[in-house]
Amino acid sequence: MSKYAGIIVSGLLAAGSAPALADDIVAARSIRAGEALSAEDMDAPKNLSDLRRALSFVGLEASRTIYKGQAIDSDDLRKPTLVERNKIVQMEYAKGSLTIVAEGRALDSGALGERIRVMNLFSKRIVTATIKGTDIVEAKI
Repeated sequence: MSKYAGIIVSGLLAAGSAPALADDIVAARSIRAGEALSAEDMDAPKNLSDLRRALSFVGLEASRTIYKGQAIDSDDLRKPTLVERNKIVQMEYAKGSLTIVAEGRALDSGALGERIRVMNLFSKRIVTATIKGTDIVEAKI
C-alpha cells in the first residue's frame, strides 16, 4: 500500500480517512477540534452496542476536525479541557488542614486529573499541579 497522501488505493485513501462503514458512528455535522460532542452531533446508531458507544462520546472534545459523514472513533476524542494554556488559575497548596490559595499562570492545557506546569504569579516559581476543576489546580507543598 502506498504511503503518499491523496493516492486512492482500492477505493480508500492511503492517508487520511476512509469512508464510514454501516456500523460506524458518523458525524451529523462538521465538528471542529476542541468542540464538545452532543447527541445531535452524531447520526443515530443502528444497534444497541453502537448506541452505548455513541453515548460514551457525549461531552468529550474532538481532538481534530471531524467532517460531516466521517466516522467518529474514540482516538479522535479526549476529555474536556478545563485549564487552557496561559490562563490565570487558582492554585491551592494543601498540607493537612492548611490550605493556601494563590494565583498562577497555566503553562500547559489539560483536563480533570491531569498534571500541568503552573507558574506562581507572586514567587515566579514553576510547579507541577493537578487539575481539580475549571481553572483550579492543586499543588503539593
